[in-house]
Amino acid sequence: MSRNYFSRKRYLVTGGAGFVGSHLIDRLLEEGHEVLCVDNLFTGSKENIAHHLGNPRFEFMRHDICFPLFVEVDAIYNLACPASPIHYQYDPVQTLKVSVVGSINMLGLAKRLRCPILQASTSEVYGDPKVHPQTEDYWGNVNPIGLRSCYDEGKRCAETLFSDYRRQHELNTKLARIFNTYGPRMHPADGRVVSNFAMQALRGDDITIYGDGSQTRSFCYVADLVDGLMRLMESPPEFAGPVNLGNPVEFTIAELGELMIEMTGSKSKLIYEPLPSDDPTQRKPDITLAKDKLCWEPTVALRDGLEKTIPFFRGLL
Repeated sequence: MSRNYFSRKRYLVTGGAGFVGSHLIDRLLEEGHEVLCVDNLFTGSKENIAHHLGNPRFEFMRHDICFPLFVEVDAIYNLACPASPIHYQYDPVQTLKVSVVGSINMLGLAKRLRCPILQASTSEVYGDPKVHPQTEDYWGNVNPIGLRSCYDEGKRCAETLFSDYRRQHELNTKLARIFNTYGPRMHPADGRVVSNFAMQALRGDDITIYGDGSQTRSFCYVADLVDGLMRLMESPPEFAGPVNLGNPVEFTIAELGELMIEMTGSKSKLIYEPLPSDDPTQRKPDITLAKDKLCWEPTVALRDGLEKTIPFFRGLL
C-alpha cells in the first residue's frame, strides 16, 4: 500500500530487531510509513531486519534505551525488553532497568514530542493467576522477589509509569498486554515452549515438558498480534488500555508437544521434568475489550501458524 508524503508517519520502534518488533516493522513499511528501529541487539538480531537495510524509509540505530534518546518521530512503539526467562534472568537488574529507566526515557521523549506511545506489556503482569480467563481489571498474583520478578514487576512498574504520565502530563499512552506469541524469527534458544519444542522435535531429541503437562497456554500467531498492536496505536486517544492481545484458544503443554511431534514427523518422545519456580499454571486472555474497542481478534489457528513457523526453525538446522 503506497502513501503520499503528507499521510506518511515516522515511527520509532524500540526493540525493533527482535521477534515481534521486526514483524511490526515489516507491516509499518508495507503500509508506506518510515521506521526508525532502535535496538541494543542483546536479544535482537540484525538478521531480522537485514531485508530492510536498503530501504530509504528504514533506519537502524544501535542504542540502549536506558540512556536518553533524542530523535524526531510521530509515534513510539516501546517493545525493548528481553522477553524470555532465559534472557531476562541472565541480567535481572538490567531487565528491570529497561522496563523502568527505559520507559521513563521513552515517555520523556513522547512528552517532548507530544506524540502517542505504546507500551508492550505482558500477560506476566497477572503472575500465576487466580482468575481464569484473565480480564484487564484483574490485579494479578505476582511474586515480587522471585526469579521472574525482574520481568513481571518491571512490566507492572512500566504500566504504572505510563498511567501516571497519562494522568499527570495528558500524554496519549497505550498499554498492550501481550500473551504467548509465536512465529518465524523467534530466538531458537529463548527457552519458550514453541521454540523449545520445535528445535527438540526437529533434532529428534526428547521433548522436555516441565511439570505434568497439564498447565495451559494460549498461542497467538505474530501476524495477529501485530495487527492488534497497530489497531491499538490508531485507536482514539481516550482509549489507553490496558488491553489483552492474545489468542483465547487454550492448549495444554502436553497437547502442544504432541502436535509438534505430529507436524514435524519426529520420533521424539515427551519427557517430564520438575516445574520451575513461579511458572504459571494457566494462561488465557479474555479479549472482550479488544473485540469491543479495536474490532480485533486472532484469525490464525495454532496448526496454521505452526505450518508457517516450523520451516523457519528447520532452516536454522
